[in-house]
Order: sequence, then structure tokens, then C-alpha cells
Amino acid sequence: MSQTPGPEVFDAVVIGGGPAGATAAHELVRSGHRVALLDRAGRIKPCGGAIPPRLIKDFAIPDHLLVAKARCARMVSPKDNRVDIPIEGGFVGMVDRDQFDEWLRERAASAGAVRHTGIFERIERDAQGVCTVHYHARTGDGLRDGPAATLRARCVVGADGARSEVARQEVRGAEKGRFVFAYHEIVRAPEDPPAGYDASRCDVYYRGELSPDFYGWVFPHGRTLSVGTGSADKGFSLRNATSRLRAVAGLDRFETLRREGAPIPMKPLPSWDNGRDVVLAGDAAGVVAPASGEGIYYAMACGQMAAEAASQFLRTGDARALATARRRFMKAHGKVFWVLGIMQRFWYVNDRRRERFVSICEDRDVQQLTFEAYMNKELVRRRPMAHIRIFLKDMAHLLGLARV
Repeated sequence: MSQTPGPEVFDAVVIGGGPAGATAAHELVRSGHRVALLDRAGRIKPCGGAIPPRLIKDFAIPDHLLVAKARCARMVSPKDNRVDIPIEGGFVGMVDRDQFDEWLRERAASAGAVRHTGIFERIERDAQGVCTVHYHARTGDGLRDGPAATLRARCVVGADGARSEVARQEVRGAEKGRFVFAYHEIVRAPEDPPAGYDASRCDVYYRGELSPDFYGWVFPHGRTLSVGTGSADKGFSLRNATSRLRAVAGLDRFETLRREGAPIPMKPLPSWDNGRDVVLAGDAAGVVAPASGEGIYYAMACGQMAAEAASQFLRTGDARALATARRRFMKAHGKVFWVLGIMQRFWYVNDRRRERFVSICEDRDVQQLTFEAYMNKELVRRRPMAHIRIFLKDMAHLLGLARV
């Protein structure tokens, strides 16, 4: 790399230290690049915290980060029909995002990424095409304002979350993102649990009173619980809905430790790069699965692919390499996102359809194929007769021929 007068020039600045950004920084350092990781401190994203075995394996997540291991999922319909789906021969790990995200950032730093704390403002470029990332620094505790500061780099990875400022300024089509707003409350786990409570089970509520277009959840986190809901309806009160959910689940009398809310993207952006020196990752790129709202695995997979695309750009100088991140991700996961998007638009419309949706999930073929796809992060192509049976059952429900 040629020497540029003035402050050090990094190969890449990663903006955002969540799962996508921390993973991108880690992968870039492992590829031999000099990396700065810029993160805003003091914020925890509302998240159920579920991570599948594929993530644990692919990204070498240690067992001590798993605050709980869910071995069953319960789906609850508007009429209180309860369908338990066991996770046969395995589990879904549950993590607390404050601990999990910081561990990922520290792993990147241990590998060689240089951590900075602050809020991104803008990118400028000099005559040689080197980026100057302007940010508002934060003090060590992340709570008080610090001075304006800059970082210089040849490439920028924007992983600064939903409604990304990097995307808004740098990537065409960023305004086309669609969002659900999520809200949850972290509740102290009950020492005297209510009847039916299971600390190894994730409960998902499909009821219009809890969300008109998404769902409510109660997810175990060891000594705490994540209880929340989400909706794209700006007039819908998520806090009131969460209070109703806590009452329904028998958790209304237990201590609330904190409350958090944030927008969650529901559609990948049409472009993830500016064709020059910026590539997006994670929520900034829109990679949260529709219908399920799952984002941690997809964020980390996206961060890894963005790092590989950025590394190729840094090695070759060919900005077309940045577009490979989106192409690779959509090839691997685009079909799943498409199917889940159709499912959410059809089944989450009203309580009559939600009731039928939960009823469909009583079917063993549906359960097995769904969890195989979830655990392994790919559509299951085996067992074609099972797919045919599911198709026929779905048609019966769609035409109103199946009893609920």
C-alpha cells in the first residue's frame, strides 16, 4: 500500500459493532488487513437472542455465551390453540445481546482490529480516493460527548443498523427499505414460575391484539426473559401490547429490568454498495428474515460476505468486487427470504388466517422440514413426498376445506 502523508490510513473502517460489523472486522483482520472498528457505545438492540446450531458452528461461538438452550417452540393461536414443536436432537442457543455483541467486538480487537467509540457523521474523499470517516467521538463510558474525530481508510463497511446513515448517504436505493418496529422488555425470570412456564421453551403468539402484522414472543434467557412484539403499523402501541402479552403469559408481576425498541428491516436493499468504496452489511443491508424476524445468523453471514468482497476490492482495486457480497448472499438465502415474505404477507393478515397457520404447524411434516431449514439455514430438498403432502394440506387450508 502506498504511503499517504498525515494520519494512518487503514485498509478498512467498519462502522457499527453489532454481529455484522464485528464479524466483518474480524474476517478482514484475518485476511491480513489493517482495520478500524467504529461503534457507538451504550445501546442494546431489542432482540429475542436466538442463534441456531449453524451459527454456533460456523462462527465458533463458545458455550459460555449461551445463557439458555431452547429445546421446544410453542406457537399460540388467537383462540389459544397451542402447538409445541420439539427441537429433536438439538437446541437453539439463546444469547444476551449486550454480552454477545461485546464478545464479538473483543474477538475482532484481539485479532487486531483497532476499536474506536463514536457516532458516524459522514465520509469525505481526497484526490487519491482515500476515505475520511468523520465521527463524533464518545468518552470511555460512552455516555458523554467527546470531540470530533476522523479515521482514514481505502474502504468502508457500513454495518450501522436499520436506517443506516452510511447507506442513506452512500448507497442508491437505501430509501426503499421496509421496517417493522420491535419492542421488548427484559424481565427477571420467575423463582416461582406460573403454571405452564418452561425455561427451555420459546413461546410465539400469533394474535392481532399483540401484533396486527407480526407476532409476540416470550424467549428464555436463563435468569431473564425477553418479552416483546413488533409491527409495521405506526399507530399500534407495542408497549401496551407487551403489557397484554405479559399478563397472558403470567409474567406481569415480575420485575422489569430494562425496555428497548428499534426498527427491524424486513427486506434486503436492492444494492449494498456504492460502486466505489463502500459496502453494507447486516441490518444496514436489510438482512432480517421476514415472518420470523431472525437476524443474528443472517447478519453474521452477511458481515462475512461483505468482508470477503471488501478484501477482494482491497487486493485488486476493482470496485465491482463489492457487489459480490449481495449476489452471494441472495444466492444462498434469497429463496428463503422470498418464501418467508410471502408467508408473512398471507398468514399474518388477520386472526382467521393466523388460526389456520398455527393449525398447519401441528403437522409433523411441516415441523420437521421447518426446523431442518431453520437449523441448517437452507431449504430442505430431501423428502419430496413430504413437500407434496404439505402443499396439499396448505391448499386445503387456503380453500377453507380443512377444519381448524
